[in-house]
Formats: sequence, C-alpha cells, structure tokens
Amino acid sequence: MKRYLTLGLAVVLTAIVAFSVVPPKTSAQSAGLVSSIFSKMERNRRDLRSMRASISMEKYNAQLKDSDKQSGTVIYLPGAGKNTFVRVDWQRPQQETLAVADGKYTLFRPRLKMAYVGEANSNRNKVSSVLGFGLDATKSQLASAYDAQNVYDETLWGGVQTTHIKLVPKGGARYSYAELWVDGNGMPVQTKVVEKNGDATTVRLMNVQRNAQVSKNEFRVELGSDIKKVRG
Repeated sequence: MKRYLTLGLAVVLTAIVAFSVVPPKTSAQSAGLVSSIFSKMERNRRDLRSMRASISMEKYNAQLKDSDKQSGTVIYLPGAGKNTFVRVDWQRPQQETLAVADGKYTLFRPRLKMAYVGEANSNRNKVSSVLGFGLDATKSQLASAYDAQNVYDETLWGGVQTTHIKLVPKGGARYSYAELWVDGNGMPVQTKVVEKNGDATTVRLMNVQRNAQVSKNEFRVELGSDIKKVRG
C-alpha cells in the first residue's frame, strides 16, 4: 500500500465507511433545501468555538486502484484565513502528527525522527484544507462558488443521520467536485474531494465534541534536538 507524503500521509478522503443506508441517487433539487443546509452550516460555523473528535481518512489512488487509510484524533480552533488551528494525531497504522497553527504546519514522523515544516497552504497540509472546506466556508461563499446537486438524506455508519450534498465548482478548480455529509446541527461530519484524475480523499469525523475545552498550547509539536527538520 503506497504512502503519500502529501499531507502527512494519508491525506484526505474517499468512501471510507460502509454506509448503513444506500439511498437513491435522485431527489428533488430544491433551492430552498440547499439554502436551508447552507444556513445550518453557517450557524455551525458561527457557533463553533472549538472541536475535538475522532478522525478517519482514506486516500484513494485511481491509477493504482489502491487506498491508504489512517485513523486518530483531531482538535480544531476556527479562525480567519491562516489563523485556523488544526492538530491531527494519527494513531493507526503508524503514529504521526500534523499541526497547523499561525499560518505554519508541522508534520512529525517520530519513527523516522523527521519533521516537515512549511506554510499552511502547502500541498502537504491537505487534511486541514479538507476540514476547512466544510467548517470555514460561509453560506455566501458556498452559494457563489458551487452548484449543489444530489441532495438526499443518508445514514452513515454508526447511525449518524446526515444530509448529503454534492458541490460542483462553478469556476476553475483543482478538483472535480466535493461531497459533504452534514448532520442536524450543520456540522459536516464527512467530506469527500474527488480530483480530476479520479483520486479521492475522504475524511470522517466521529464522536464530535463541539465547543470542547481546547488550548492553543495543544497545537505545539515539541521536537527534540535529535529530530531532523525539513522545510516544505
């Protein structure tokens, strides 16, 4: 199974979970329904001060027809632009840490005694980009940038009730489309981004604790003197 340096390694998303319900692919595409979903997401974005959750991620390579999976925990503090804080501690299959803070990222691989550091908008920081897709975007940004399609109710593994929505970029984008699974609180608990070459990255959030106690100190990655730093 190939490992991808992009984003700390197993970067984001593609049908990682077997859904308990497989819904029909057709449903009424109501502008009012889409607006309601975007409004819920906007309220969630506005009211979300912090988050703790379990996280699963799968990166699918369409050419190799292979996927790379990881699971761990994530903490999140919202902010405008580069002020967003994200930390993912991967626990399986190997321990790795990705932290994004103050416009910078650190990707620490303890087994290799190496840490990659660079700007938060780097390709290696794809995980936080995928998370931000559903958590940081405003209602007006979503409505102006995407055509909404395939809206239907779907129950994810674990019995989580969601509304599925497919978002196709109206203008030029580096990916073909994205899919969101939004719960009743407006929280995107699963996000999938499909690249133009068919590659896909899927991120699932579980056991979400909204507005949990999270300190900015938790986003610091302590690196010993024996850790080699590589700038990205």
